[in-house]
Amino acid sequence: MVKIISRQALGTQPVFDIGVSSDDHNFLLANGLVASNCFNKSHSTAYGYVTYQTAYLKANYPIEYMAALLTTNSGDQDKVQRYIASCMAMGIRVEPPDVNRSGVDFTPLEDRILFGLGGVRNVGMGPIESLLAARNQDGAFKSLADLCDRVDSRTVNRRALEALIYCGAFDTIELNRQQLIKDLDLVIDWAQSRARDRASGQGNLFDLFSSSTTVKEAPASFETAPKAPPTPDFPQQEKLRLEKEILGFYISDHPLKALRESARVLAPISLSDLNDYKEGTSISAIVMLTSVKPVVTKKGDRMAIIQIEDLTGHTEAVVFPKSYERIGQYILADARLMVWGKVDRRDEQVQFIIDDAEPIESVRMVMVELDTRLASDIEQQHRLRTVLLQQRGEDDKAKVSVVAIVSAQDKRHFVRFGPQFRVQNYQAAIDALAKAGFQARVSSLATA
Repeated sequence: MVKIISRQALGTQPVFDIGVSSDDHNFLLANGLVASNCFNKSHSTAYGYVTYQTAYLKANYPIEYMAALLTTNSGDQDKVQRYIASCMAMGIRVEPPDVNRSGVDFTPLEDRILFGLGGVRNVGMGPIESLLAARNQDGAFKSLADLCDRVDSRTVNRRALEALIYCGAFDTIELNRQQLIKDLDLVIDWAQSRARDRASGQGNLFDLFSSSTTVKEAPASFETAPKAPPTPDFPQQEKLRLEKEILGFYISDHPLKALRESARVLAPISLSDLNDYKEGTSISAIVMLTSVKPVVTKKGDRMAIIQIEDLTGHTEAVVFPKSYERIGQYILADARLMVWGKVDRRDEQVQFIIDDAEPIESVRMVMVELDTRLASDIEQQHRLRTVLLQQRGEDDKAKVSVVAIVSAQDKRHFVRFGPQFRVQNYQAAIDALAKAGFQARVSSLATA
């Protein structure tokens, strides 16, 4: 490979697209040397033009662009989760599937994106086409019974209907998902009985009423469908778990969503960006444990291999015996934790080695109020650093982060101090800061 050390403009020159039969793309330079893996100008121009087009669409048609991006990558769960997180950051809401509005793909609406029915597990193209045909022919479905009465139960079976209920596709009709599940068997039997009657040329009293031109107030046929006794909805955590089981990720809500703003300040690392960090880099993150696999080493020590996720993605993490001995009580499925650790790369896979963890309900931060004059004063900065370093204590116990709130006119900026300024005892740190003339207070992660 030849390194180019200088360039000279030659004005406008003809450009030719040189076809190369092999994948080497090697070209002979004027002095006889070979430049490998070169791309000709027309190739670069094409890439540049596509880049311009996509940037233009994202800037001017963000909802349509993101909907197309989600649809194109709908088979890649990691990418879809990352793009949904991007939508959230752009202020674009991604709504759960809807039996009355969703198509096969992600659909751009006026100010949001609607999840496509094609992304719902256990619902194939056959059931989707049957649903869309019935909806296009006779309008929106009024209830679960109305839908079951209008579609072929051999195509849209119980498994598909369960999946649609669990993922929230009936929420605009009935918010109580557990009630729909309890009703399902009764409604399916009722709809199948009606289908058999129609096939044999029979009808029922309510069908006669609804088809009569003289009876104006006859009830719709689906209103006669049986219902199970009233039952409370699933607990929120269970509802989200079932939703994720069907879609692969959370849509209607996320256990970490309420902590998004706090996470940006306290733990700005996103799991989707973990590949960008060098091996051994110390990081912290706010995560949820999606699965836990306990392991016993040959020496009899306990450790765990876990799957963790945040709003942007997921990764594998390991808690080795020394750390597990201290934090093992927190390593439980569905736990929401603040974790500290290092990036590790093995077999070209990135892992998070967790050294320490704390439930998010227990996480505290020291908030230091500063105006711009104080924040820009070098002497005051030095005093502040000195106080914080004195409160650090033992390195492995200094877990309380310090955040400065810099006020400038009508705006407030949050600045997180580096890990070297974490303190061991937040109350002692607040007292020391107050004694030094700084305004400080404690804040929990949930209220930051």
